[in-house]
Amino acid sequence: PYNFNSSGKYPVIVYLYNGPHVQLITNSYPASGNLWYDYMSQKGYFVFVMDGRGSGNRGLAFEQVTYTRLGQVEMEDQLKGVAYLKSLPFIDAERMGVHGWSFGGFMTTSLMTQYPGVFKVGVAGGPVIEWDMYEIMYTERYMKTPQTNPEGYKLTGLIEKAGDIKGKLLMIHGTDDDVVVWQHSLRFIESSVKKGVQVDYYVYPGYQHNILGQDRVHLMQKISDYFDDYLK
Repeated sequence: PYNFNSSGKYPVIVYLYNGPHVQLITNSYPASGNLWYDYMSQKGYFVFVMDGRGSGNRGLAFEQVTYTRLGQVEMEDQLKGVAYLKSLPFIDAERMGVHGWSFGGFMTTSLMTQYPGVFKVGVAGGPVIEWDMYEIMYTERYMKTPQTNPEGYKLTGLIEKAGDIKGKLLMIHGTDDDVVVWQHSLRFIESSVKKGVQVDYYVYPGYQHNILGQDRVHLMQKISDYFDDYLK
């Protein structure tokens, strides 16, 4: 954070993707979109990013261990990162947030439902909620079919887990998303209502999977404000 003081206590945001092959940490300057990290650090946050198992360039075994059970060992790895953060004297373990988009939205929702209480605040954008509703060419590559891997689909599904949320969760979706179709988050919200759990929800009318251009400023302000309201 800006004007860091090692004797202070700071909130932290874990930013993640952790989907198959994708590597966020490389020996290069970050893409311009990651200037959000710097923006949040100027506002007094630590921002933590880690590539867990399933990500690329660390060997076949590291990458394939997630096969047929997406999100499971990835959550274990992210929680190892959380344990490291908690070991730092200047991190406030009571003010931990998590944010991701697409597979990162799936990871954020998975962590908020399956490890409730670890993160006080989560923001899940364009999240995959049930893999049997996602693109076949992607899903069956990593999960096989629902008929041949029913336990894997049940294990990774999030609709029935909506009632387990603790803390604040903001879910964001574009209404015309043709990658992670709108029904993913709508069905999760429907489940949260039936289970009596409060989830915050925001849509971008007419937008597909990514909110780009001028309106992306609105999106990033929405996300930043949510952390400021409930985590800072």
